[in-house]
Amino acid sequence: MRYAATGIALMVTGLIGSAQAAVKDSTSTGFTVENQVLIQASPAQVWEAMTAQIDHWWPKDHSWWGAASTLTIDPRAGGCFCEIAGGRQAQHLQVVFVDPDKTLRMSGGLGPMQAMGLHGVAEWTLQAEGAATRVSWRYRAGGYTPDDLAKLAPVVDTVQAQQLAGLASWLQQPR
Repeated sequence: MRYAATGIALMVTGLIGSAQAAVKDSTSTGFTVENQVLIQASPAQVWEAMTAQIDHWWPKDHSWWGAASTLTIDPRAGGCFCEIAGGRQAQHLQVVFVDPDKTLRMSGGLGPMQAMGLHGVAEWTLQAEGAATRVSWRYRAGGYTPDDLAKLAPVVDTVQAQQLAGLASWLQQPR
């Protein structure tokens, strides 16, 4: 929640452009959500923060082991978006496509969707807009489950918006 509040405060002060969030489509068997934000940083700076600094901005309340864990992304085909807390380990997603400073695509089930047997594709795209970067994060998930995935879509959309706000907030902090 701290990251979401910080992201809202930064939007008000103009350091981060307006955020856009949307459930693009949803059915009982799958959904697509997309969040966007304009960040006053170059694509290279956003890429570095997105990949090498994820442990600093990803909200720990949306990880398996909270503050005890370390999050990493190895931005290469076959690389891992992983979480490690001592002997406990989780692969959140596997990297399947890398175009540095432009596109990072990963495959797998995020959070509880992993145990539900669902599969998804998370794609981050970066587009320069003057001195800023428009960051789009789309996640499309689906598969068999007795649960109605249309009900899960707004929850995933909200969590994804918090995570994107965490990235934007991290990039605007003085170092």
